Amino acid sequence: MMLAILLAVMALLSAPFCSKLLRATFSRGSFVPKFEPLVLGAITNFFDTLGIGSFAPTMAWFKFRGLVPDRVIPATMLTGHALPIVTEATIFLVLLGVKVDPFLLISCIVAFVAGVVLGVRIVARLPLPGVQTGVALALLLAAALYAMANLKLMPLGGTAAALKMPWAVAAVATNFIVGILANFGVGNYAPTLIILSLMGMDPHLVFPIMASGGAYGFLIVGRRHLGDSRLDVRIALAMAVGGIPAVLVAALIVKQMPVEPLRWLVVLVAVYAAALMLRSARRSSSPEVAPA
Repeated sequence: MMLAILLAVMALLSAPFCSKLLRATFSRGSFVPKFEPLVLGAITNFFDTLGIGSFAPTMAWFKFRGLVPDRVIPATMLTGHALPIVTEATIFLVLLGVKVDPFLLISCIVAFVAGVVLGVRIVARLPLPGVQTGVALALLLAAALYAMANLKLMPLGGTAAALKMPWAVAAVATNFIVGILANFGVGNYAPTLIILSLMGMDPHLVFPIMASGGAYGFLIVGRRHLGDSRLDVRIALAMAVGGIPAVLVAALIVKQMPVEPLRWLVVLVAVYAAALMLRSARRSSSPEVAPA
């Protein structure tokens, strides 16, 4: 029953998102996806399905190539990765099922979505250097989490499928904060997994919380971002077109492969991109640039 509800809500949110994405792309004059973001969406979502994560590599590539302005990097990621994340969540929810406490699951999902929606307003009101600094810190956090994963420093977790009230409240608060941070490019997978595992939950049972929250939250705020004239919707469309089949291949055909060397590569790239972003933030806040 819970699985059916989760999938039904995803479908209800996906339909208007897809409609607005296509209408926005048509209004900008072209349905033809750009090649570079299409390949980027395919690669990042392929490895996200295998456990590497898509946000840090996407942010780094956007910065290196200058594909989008710094201010709309998080918005472009949330919009472009929304449908691939829905695809990923649907596959794994069907394969793994939902065995976590329903109260904890719904509470965490609602908290994450609320955080994502609030985070949109926070980012919109921040000056450009603040957004650039936030993205840089998100990259450094991602690099630290990848390094911890490779060094086997991640918590092993327990066997619990539910949490007692004090810990349940803490889990809900954590998801709310992670939802806010998603608007700066912090993926919800690693922070949620680490914190709930430390609370004693079975890591495998955390996935419905992460997947459902991410899918719902990104569809909601992504649809909102599609109305932003600064967002290149062709990039978002290309990422979705490339990402969806890549998720299917990774989840249903490849299933697993060694990812430690790739994580170390992402660590190096993320740290370098963070340095570039911090330099941009410093330049943006300098007196010579500020008036412009």
